[in-house]
Amino acid sequence: MDPTRATTVALVTSRAGLEYDDDLPLVTGALAAHGLTAEPVRWDAPGTAWERFGGAVVRSVWDYVERIDAFLSWADRTARVTRLWNPAPLIRWNSDKHYLRELARQGVPVVPTRFLAPGAPFDPRDLDGADGVVVKPAVSAGALDTARYERGAHAEAARHVRMLLERGRAAMVQPYLPRVAEGERALVLLDGVLSHAVRKEPLLTEPGVIDNDRMPHPGLAPYRPSGAEVRTALAALAALPRRTVARPPAPLFARVDLVLGATGEPLVLELELVEPNLFLTTDPGAPARFAEAVAARAAAPRRPHPRTAP
Repeated sequence: MDPTRATTVALVTSRAGLEYDDDLPLVTGALAAHGLTAEPVRWDAPGTAWERFGGAVVRSVWDYVERIDAFLSWADRTARVTRLWNPAPLIRWNSDKHYLRELARQGVPVVPTRFLAPGAPFDPRDLDGADGVVVKPAVSAGALDTARYERGAHAEAARHVRMLLERGRAAMVQPYLPRVAEGERALVLLDGVLSHAVRKEPLLTEPGVIDNDRMPHPGLAPYRPSGAEVRTALAALAALPRRTVARPPAPLFARVDLVLGATGEPLVLELELVEPNLFLTTDPGAPARFAEAVAARAAAPRRPHPRTAP
């Protein structure tokens, strides 16, 4: 075995990630302190020999939603030749927000969500709520093709839904929660343990507008989560299907985005396990904690892939 393989880790990114992911240089430096060489590599870079890496950390693959089938195939192929963190089954499960249904079935408090599949009929009058609704694709990142609609604007919301369905994309409809004005909370967990958290200002500030150029994380600031928020985030991780995780049971990284319900209860808006911004720049100790988690996995004996195990 090439001795450099065990000490070389791929930080899997995209064309945009190479340019805009502020976490990449922080992680590279922090991993060097553990004797690991980190190499940012686009997931779709032609001719990449993924087998030369001791592990591949899926990070800023921000364009995966545009080529979801190709990306999931890449994850499956890459997992056969090196260790993938987070693992391919977890990536597949989390790449479609239908996972919210599974979390809800496990008793995790999530934002109520209705899914609409291409070809399925719906009544536009159902696309309304006391404070309006939010419409988004079931496979999306960075609030792409997402908008909120005020109460009574069900016809406008229906047009948005039809636009998604006509493109062959499943749509999801959620009630707009007014207390999002108090900020969206994002809790970052490494190996299942809370590392740090941030608070973000509301994103969908203008009703009825799909703005794919909006800043995805406005007003970002460090945040100390409440006990209830931490418990909700941990409950979301505990509800992960067994088929999606291997030992150790917790994913390498997770970001749990929370909003407050009517009575102040934290609700899971999203559980991000594929390519979330981990906001490592907001906490001085976060890069070192992330690197420590990666280094521990890189040092662990590699188990054979199920397809090649004797």
